[in-house]
Amino acid sequence: MLTSRKRVRALPLTVVSVLALAGLTACGDAGGSGSGGSGGSGDKIRVAASFYPMAWLAEKVGGTDAAVQTLAKPGAEPHDQELTARQVADVGRAKLTLYVKGVQPAVDEAVAKHAKGDKALDAASVVKTLAPPAEDEHAHEHEHGAEGHEQDHGGAGSDPHIWLDPNRMATVADALGKRLAVLDPAHAAGYQSRAAAVAKQLTDLDGQFKTGLGACKQKTIVTAHAAFGYLADRYGLKQVSIAGVDPSSEPSPKRLGELTHEIREAKATTVFTETLVSPKVAETLAREAGVKTAVLDPVEGIKEGSSDDYLSVMRKNLDTLRSSLECK
Repeated sequence: MLTSRKRVRALPLTVVSVLALAGLTACGDAGGSGSGGSGGSGDKIRVAASFYPMAWLAEKVGGTDAAVQTLAKPGAEPHDQELTARQVADVGRAKLTLYVKGVQPAVDEAVAKHAKGDKALDAASVVKTLAPPAEDEHAHEHEHGAEGHEQDHGGAGSDPHIWLDPNRMATVADALGKRLAVLDPAHAAGYQSRAAAVAKQLTDLDGQFKTGLGACKQKTIVTAHAAFGYLADRYGLKQVSIAGVDPSSEPSPKRLGELTHEIREAKATTVFTETLVSPKVAETLAREAGVKTAVLDPVEGIKEGSSDDYLSVMRKNLDTLRSSLECK
């Protein structure tokens, strides 16, 4: 059985806040690690990105006009990560922080304290969001497929995993381009043209998913945690998840028995594991149900040294789904 991960705080945020405010004047250009280079300097606009999907989007839209700081550790699962004093300072120094409220509580807190108003863009606030899955034992019987489950504009009460729908990511790209154009009007044309270009890539990816998953024998995806609600909603699938929105939550033996029954009833062929979370529980469930495992990546981080990016990982996910769901 998987042991739940312990939440370890680097520093109480009250202390971090004091250090961060001091860092605004003392740290100069020393920032958090960028997902594609150093922190940046000179006339480039500073953008703090909460974790990999937001950093990828910020770098695509910001281009050579922006210096992007990533607040999550490379290759680490971001939900429980705490911020160092320097990273809180990065939020305070940044002209804009791009994040998804509800994914990283430490980032939410830093934004609330140091990046109010136009200094922050919650990606979930510019798209239609889904209600989070219920956290009780029967949570995973809920099917994400009907537009009626959408609610306007995200927040604390919504499923935060919006980046797993390329169509919603295209909307965020457009909103980011507009926000950067306002904050840095000298480079407005560049932000807007790059935003349009990446939105086109994401729209094309959305079309590939629609075509690729349009005629599948299976519709149920059994996932390690409830990260794929938006993908299921967009492409007419049903998500059955082992853990809830937080991948560290552990199912009870009773719930594992229910999941085994659900897998058999749905005639599902695969239990999906993840790249950044221990596969032990998923592998145990697959053995009990007599099915195989495969990796379905929630794109919450890229392992160090990998040549993949958001687009390539999502295309691998499509190939995995097509094989596992027996799509034509």
